[in-house]
Amino acid sequence: MKPKVFIAKPIPIEVEEYIAHYCEYKIWNKQEPIPMEVLLKEAAEVEGLMTSKGAINREFLNHAPHLKIVSKFGVGYDNFDTAAMKQCGVVGTHTPFVLDETVADLAFGLILSAARRIPELNNVVKDKRWEKPFTDSFIFGQDVHHATIGIIGMGRVGEKIARRAALGFEMNVLYNSPRRKYALEEKYGIQYCELNPLLEGSDFVLLMLPLNESTYHFMGEEQFHRMKSTAIFINCARGQVVDEKALIRALKEGKIYGAGLDVYEAEPIEMDNPLLNMANVVTLPHIGSATEKTRFDMAMVAAKNLVAGVTGQVPEHVVPELQSLVK
Repeated sequence: MKPKVFIAKPIPIEVEEYIAHYCEYKIWNKQEPIPMEVLLKEAAEVEGLMTSKGAINREFLNHAPHLKIVSKFGVGYDNFDTAAMKQCGVVGTHTPFVLDETVADLAFGLILSAARRIPELNNVVKDKRWEKPFTDSFIFGQDVHHATIGIIGMGRVGEKIARRAALGFEMNVLYNSPRRKYALEEKYGIQYCELNPLLEGSDFVLLMLPLNESTYHFMGEEQFHRMKSTAIFINCARGQVVDEKALIRALKEGKIYGAGLDVYEAEPIEMDNPLLNMANVVTLPHIGSATEKTRFDMAMVAAKNLVAGVTGQVPEHVVPELQSLVK
C-alpha cells in the first residue's frame, strides 16, 4: 500500500507523476493559496506534506498525527518550528542549491536597477515625459563597476553574488559572516570585514541572512545611519531581517541613496506602505527564484525529499536542526 501524501500547491505534471509512482496523493491545484482549514483537514490523513508556506508549529502538528515529513518548496524554512517538529518526530526538508544562481541574478538585477534608476527612468519614457533633452542631473545614476559592495551573510547565494561582483564588475567585495570563508577570499579576492566598517565603507549593502531569533530586525536605525548617504541597500533575504520603519526613515531623510527590495516585513506588501511611493526604491514581489527552470528543479527536489521521507529512506536535504531525526 502506497503512503499517503498531500501537495499544498500546484506543481509541474512531471513532478506530480514522479510522486504518483511512489505515493497515493492529493493536490491543491488552484493558484490561490490553500485555506488553512483545508490544509489542516488534509494533513490529518497523510504521512507526508509538500508545501511552500504556512506555519508548521505545535498547533499544526497536533492536527497531523500520522505526519512523518514536511517537504518545503523553497530554501528558507523560518516557518518551521523545529523544536516542535523534533518532539513530534517530524522531519523537515528544504530545497537548497538549485536556486542559488537564480537568486544571485536577481540580486544583481536589483543592484543595477537601483543604481542606474532603470525602473524610474523606464517610467519616464513609458509615461511620454521624454519630450525634450534632460539635464544631466535628471538622468544620473551611480556606477556599479569598481564600486564597493558589502555582503552581509556569505552563504551559498552570497558566494554567487560575490563571484559576479568580483569577476564580472571588478568590485571591491567586503563580507561579514559568522565564519570566515578563507577559500573564497583566496579565490575571488574578497575581504572579511566587521559589520560597522562594512556598513560605513560600502557603496552597496546587500543582505543575505536567514530569518531567525538572532537576525530579526538585524538592520535597524543604527545600521542605516552608519551607511553612506550615497549608498544603496539591497534585500533578497527575508523582510523581517530589516526594521522596515527604520529603512523608510533612512530613505526619507536622505541617510541612504536608495534601495532594491524583493522582500518585506508583510507580504504581500500593504498598499499604504510608503516604500511604494518612493522613486528611489525598486520593489519586486518576492521573485528571487522565479524562473521556470529553477521552480521546476525546486519542485523535483522537494518531491524527492517527500518520497524519501515516506518510503523509509533518508531525504537528501533535511534542515540542520532536524538532522538528528534521520541519523
